Amino acid sequence: MLARAPHSLRAQVVRIRVAPSARFVHGHGEYHHLPFEWPGKKRLSFGIKLTAFLVSGFSIPFAAAKFQLIKSGAA
Repeated sequence: MLARAPHSLRAQVVRIRVAPSARFVHGHGEYHHLPFEWPGKKRLSFGIKLTAFLVSGFSIPFAAAKFQLIKSGAA
């Protein structure tokens, strides 16, 4: 569609500048790659909570498969 436009319109489109995007601006002044604040002095409790969360999430499919096998009488 732009190829059929008059030359003056094409020149205007070329001249239009796009404002640079404000990427990674969150209002607090610096970029954080994690969606939460890293614990300073509470590393042990954070590690325990994170490990419990990851282990429980990873083990749910295996527990469900075992439950289904026991329920069907196959195991």
